[in-house]
Amino acid sequence: MFDLYIKNGRTVAGDRIEIGILNGKIVALEKKLEVKTAIKTIDLKNKGYISAGWIDGHTHCYEKLTLYYDSPDTIGYKQGVTTVIDAGSTGADTISDFYQLAIQAKTNVFALVNISKTGIVHQNELSNLENIQEKLVSDVIANYPDFVVGIKARISKTVIGDNGIRPLELAKSIQKKNSNLPLMVHIGSAPPNLDWILSIMEKGDILTHCYNGKPNGILNKKGKIHEFVWEGYHKGILFDIGHGTDSFNFNTAEQAKREKLPCPIISTDIYHRNREQGPVYNFSTVMEKMLYLGYSLSEMIPMATTNPARAFNLPLKGELKIGYDADLTIFKVENKEKELIDSNGNTRKTQQVVTPLRTVVGGIEYTLGAG
Repeated sequence: MFDLYIKNGRTVAGDRIEIGILNGKIVALEKKLEVKTAIKTIDLKNKGYISAGWIDGHTHCYEKLTLYYDSPDTIGYKQGVTTVIDAGSTGADTISDFYQLAIQAKTNVFALVNISKTGIVHQNELSNLENIQEKLVSDVIANYPDFVVGIKARISKTVIGDNGIRPLELAKSIQKKNSNLPLMVHIGSAPPNLDWILSIMEKGDILTHCYNGKPNGILNKKGKIHEFVWEGYHKGILFDIGHGTDSFNFNTAEQAKREKLPCPIISTDIYHRNREQGPVYNFSTVMEKMLYLGYSLSEMIPMATTNPARAFNLPLKGELKIGYDADLTIFKVENKEKELIDSNGNTRKTQQVVTPLRTVVGGIEYTLGAG
């Protein structure tokens, strides 16, 4: 007996797949299952792809903020995303309240705690070093071990003021005293310069907004990737899209693809405004941009599933395996034209449109509008 039986599906590699789910876990996985009874059966009739549930590793979904906020379910299961990770919206002052809201969501919600106790109440949360208190961050990590999956430091001029690289040094110190939890670093305007930032970051740290088109980005004045960026990549820093309102540029992304600098993690940096007005809109639109760049579906899906699950230490998510959480995304890819826009107003025409059809979170299935 299964709670949910999904039949006649396909993997992104084109292989046939059927899945049996019981008590929120994947308990059977074959090309063809012999199923006598199931509480609910979904027959995809070979028309939908099944992947592990999409994971958006950079969102802003603490609904009580005034700068960057959204509803976890609006950007989550309703868009085919089974897990969202809020990237530093809250610090020690507000994360307990965020947690109480997050556990009410149908989407899986995790958080990166901001090293500033205030979180992103104001744009410049790291301009006052008194906001960075190691004990407060450590207490949050200890008190919410199943919710806090990492640490966030926004290291750009508009955030750190005149403090230079010091906030990042403090973030690394906090990280090392807390079992080396993943550290995500936001980049943008200088100072500090990107080479300073990458020299301090280490293997497993996550550099978000990697394809921005700003002067302090990954490209040099000749339009090539900086050598120090390659050095950061080779020492194991993880590059993350973190699209956002102002942090994805087609020219930068295309050059990175030409030079074969991979970006292992897809994320949106989504909040209500760039969801409603663009250029982000939703997770699948960012996936379409990766397909446009020339990544195959089989190359791209791990960027949205396996890779973020490993980066943020989510051991039972990100893969279709027996014993793993029954978080699945069922979607289609259609050959039709669509205009895509980046953060700087540049447009491209794609011929591949990604549409989520159903979301399964912890074994509970949600049929979306297109399904």
